[in-house]
Amino acid sequence: MYIIVGGGGDVGYYLTRNLLSRGHEVLLLEKSSNRVQTLGEELGQSVIKGDACEARIMEEAGAQRADVVIAVTGEDEDNLVICQMAKKRFNVTRTIARLNNPKHEELFQKLGIDVTISPTKAILSLIESELPGPHFIPLMTLKKAGLEIVALNVPPLSPVSGKKLSQVHLPRKSTLAMIMRGNEPLFPTADTELQENDEVYALLSSEGEEELRKVFGNS
Repeated sequence: MYIIVGGGGDVGYYLTRNLLSRGHEVLLLEKSSNRVQTLGEELGQSVIKGDACEARIMEEAGAQRADVVIAVTGEDEDNLVICQMAKKRFNVTRTIARLNNPKHEELFQKLGIDVTISPTKAILSLIESELPGPHFIPLMTLKKAGLEIVALNVPPLSPVSGKKLSQVHLPRKSTLAMIMRGNEPLFPTADTELQENDEVYALLSSEGEEELRKVFGNS
């Protein structure tokens, strides 16, 4: 698989190194001469000087034959330009963009970026999951299916505590995939009884989020 990575910061460097170790053909584009020299000491010909926002550079990099283009610069605007150019001008099948500001996620999705990765959002979710009290955390969005994976807990006095799943009215287009009870993973059936402090992982449509919160008492 041929992968072009735009942005030679720490994320771009570690990503390129990892992809190369897995046997992929990877080209890292970085516009800073000093940074290219530093990266070249380890990555060799897999890193070249060039701004991935420029069509000429992307053409020279062989974007027309790339399977994936990944934009991981420190600027969301640049990442959007890189991915849009890859899609519209070079017909790249898969584009992945780093999001520095989670507020831009909806815009990126509307403009056709296949996958967005937000380190800030991921860190906030991890922190929230460690805080006491009820929580409802989106973990992953499956854009093409219109679904997402969420984690939520069963708080004290939850209306579902002590009930079997067959007695719980879940939203349409939702399913409970796994329950963590302490350190033990449980794969639920209709007879599984929910308990306080259970950590529940669910797959559901975005429209069902609010309803699921109410069902579990997380609203």
